[in-house]
Amino acid sequence: MSMHPMKKMKPKSQQVQVDLKQADTIKCSECNNYLFITSFILKRLSALVSPNGQEALIPVQVYSCGNCGKVADGMLEGSGVEEDEGKSSFPTLDI
Repeated sequence: MSMHPMKKMKPKSQQVQVDLKQADTIKCSECNNYLFITSFILKRLSALVSPNGQEALIPVQVYSCGNCGKVADGMLEGSGVEEDEGKSSFPTLDI
């Protein structure tokens, strides 16, 4: 019997093989494009409600259509930003 400590054996991780042909492809609900780009919604948190008492700029990552720019369905839920139905897709400057 050996007095040396035993080496701990690391369990071998098994990689699951997934066939992406069986996965659904998400398409833009406006133009049927299937390419999306990473976009960010920037939220400014007031110092009055910030946990550390300082104003904060918080990026919220979303995916938007690479063709028409529409944010993918379900991406805005919980972000505090609501999509306006029936508005033009062209950006406007609020004065």
